[in-house]
Amino acid sequence: MILEDERAAVCEYARRLTADGLVVGTSGNISVRAGDLVAVTPTGVEYTGLTPADVSVVDLDGNAVEGELKPTSELPMHLTVYTRATDPGGGLVSAVVHTHSVHATAVSTLVDEVPPIHYILASIGPTVRVAQYATYGTDELAESMLAAVAGRRGCLLANHGTVTFGETLGAAYDRAQQLEWACRLWLTARAVGSPQLLPGEEMSRVAEKLKGYGQSDR
Repeated sequence: MILEDERAAVCEYARRLTADGLVVGTSGNISVRAGDLVAVTPTGVEYTGLTPADVSVVDLDGNAVEGELKPTSELPMHLTVYTRATDPGGGLVSAVVHTHSVHATAVSTLVDEVPPIHYILASIGPTVRVAQYATYGTDELAESMLAAVAGRRGCLLANHGTVTFGETLGAAYDRAQQLEWACRLWLTARAVGSPQLLPGEEMSRVAEKLKGYGQSDR
């Protein structure tokens, strides 16, 4: 079985999507790139029982390489990230996470850009844009998403959900969680008043500071 490790990782994180409340049912999807191949969740399959053999493998043109199940309907969006998006830090984009998380989706219906309620948003970019709405699974949605992630590592999809990506699946997933948390924070604060927001200069300062975050010797 090709991409065995990548397919196993997709299964692990797909199950986490449900456990962490970032999706319901079979919504949302995950992919991991290895060279010119992509391991991606299949469409319409419950994640709780997902096995590595269930995970589809396609090439960067979307052609099936291995796996009996059809890949996610959002494959155009995943492939657009891998072939046309860039990491603002210059890293190789190796994983994409798409969620239908409740608070982030709610925010996507209210604003054109996620308000800078917390510095953690700088892990995605100087701002987090909301991509214009387009029907799910279409090239139009992929193009809208691509415009929104320019110079960033993710975005909200209007009336739909979120997309985040990174050099590793862990990094892409962490950003999805952080984005949902920040959106929940903003909605909570906004429900009782007018929250103080961070200025753009501070968000840029934090983005630079985050480049050296963590244990560099690991």
